[in-house]
Formats: sequence, structure tokens, C-alpha cells
Amino acid sequence: MRGRSGFGWLELVIGILLILLGIFTLVNPSLALTGLVVVFGIVALVMGIADIVLYVRVERYTGFGPVVSLVSGILSVMSGLMLLVYPNAGKWVLSLLFPIWFIAHWVSRLSHLPAICMIAGDGMYYFTLVVNIIGLILGFLMVFRPLFSLLSVSYIISLYLILLGIDSIAMAFSGMGSRR
Repeated sequence: MRGRSGFGWLELVIGILLILLGIFTLVNPSLALTGLVVVFGIVALVMGIADIVLYVRVERYTGFGPVVSLVSGILSVMSGLMLLVYPNAGKWVLSLLFPIWFIAHWVSRLSHLPAICMIAGDGMYYFTLVVNIIGLILGFLMVFRPLFSLLSVSYIISLYLILLGIDSIAMAFSGMGSRR
């Protein structure tokens, strides 16, 4: 049986892709609602699969899995497939579905905090906590202030993607992939 390294390659790749997508969205805000719907669909699909894989792995080792990760993963996969299959409808749904996805994903990340603290330490715990709270605030702003969401959706999405990418890269270097 092969030993695993302490480096999280999947988290690193997801983090880099999210940061690149966030920077691209920040530089080209007019493309956020039209040209990037398909790219966002791919990202949502990959992140959903990663959440489902996390649920399965944790369930296999502990006997129970974080159900929030499973639900978040299913919502992400559904969102990604919808955006890939119906990109024109994705433009309309983007301002409604993404805030819900933001909130579900950040709640899922918050459910991982005890494990992060045990494995990666207090510094990573507090960093992830702050990033998660910022993500939740952005998600709720988009849900409860539709005009705010409409006027600034591309900037909110780009900041969210950059924050999520930074969080994923930090997780890759934190040793979360190693067995202890």
C-alpha cells in the first residue's frame, strides 16, 4: 500500500484554478454574466465532486460523514451541470443560484473547522474561520440585497473565488492530506 504525502494536490489545483478565475473575472467584469457561465459550471462541478469525495472518505474512516458536505456537493454538482447544459438560463439563474451555493459551500467549510484545528493547527483554523465568515457575509448580501447583487455580482464572485482559492491553497500546504 502506498503512503500518501502530506500535500493536498486536489486542493492546490482547485485553489489555483479559483484564483485564476477570480482574477479573470475581476479584470473583465462584463464577461462574468455571459462568457464565464460555462467556466463557473465546470468549477462548481469539480468542487461538488470534491465535497462528495470528502464525505465518502470521512464516512469510510469514521463511520459517519459530514452530511453538510454531501448536500453542498450535490448542490454544487447540480449547479455546475445546469450551467453547462443551459448556459443561457445560467445567466438568469446566476444571480439567484450562486448566493445559495456560496452559503451552502461556506457552511460546509465551517463544519470542517474542528478537523482543521486538530490536523493543521490554530493558525489555519482562524484563517479558515475568517475566510468562511467573509464568504457567508457575501452570500447573504447577495440573497437579501438583490440590487447589490445585480450591480456588483461580478466583483463579489471574483472576490469570493479568490478567497476560496487562497483557502484551498492554504489547505493544500497545511498537511491535511497526510495520515496521522
